[in-house]
Amino acid sequence: MRKLKNSELNRLNIEDFRNSEKVGLIIILDNIRSLNNIGSVFRTADAFLIEKVYLCGITAQPPHKEIHKTALGATESVDWEYEENTEELVKRLRNEGVTVISVEQADKSTSLENFIPKKMQKYALVFGNEVKGVGQRVVDASDLCLEIPQYGTKHSLNISVSCGIVLWDLVSKLKFYQ
Repeated sequence: MRKLKNSELNRLNIEDFRNSEKVGLIIILDNIRSLNNIGSVFRTADAFLIEKVYLCGITAQPPHKEIHKTALGATESVDWEYEENTEELVKRLRNEGVTVISVEQADKSTSLENFIPKKMQKYALVFGNEVKGVGQRVVDASDLCLEIPQYGTKHSLNISVSCGIVLWDLVSKLKFYQ
């Protein structure tokens, strides 16, 4: 077995990325404090051809040195927009026919492994603050909550890790069902 060289990875350039067909997924970051988490989410969004990232509330915006450190240029490829109020954004997206899913531990959440996305439906995934999670008003405005099953003592994952797990799961399911 031989590791591939960067030149063998068939990476898209930024223009080809922007012109490529995206997965019908949008990411909403609800009051994320860590600039490194924001950058990591951008990098993951690039890896999975995510349509757009919304940065809401106190979530910092590019350009920023600490975001760039983990995004590695993904803020240039992935479409993004700042919205001050997450709840208003969620309501607007729902009015546009987007199914909004908060990734949160909630009393009526759906376990990630049991969620089957509809192939022609567009989804927005809300990831919350590192301490408080997704705000309750945003949860209330969402169509449903997805919960990542956890079996240890902490029942808490870093937001960028949660984003990677959920995106991989949904992208793989969407590709399988299409």
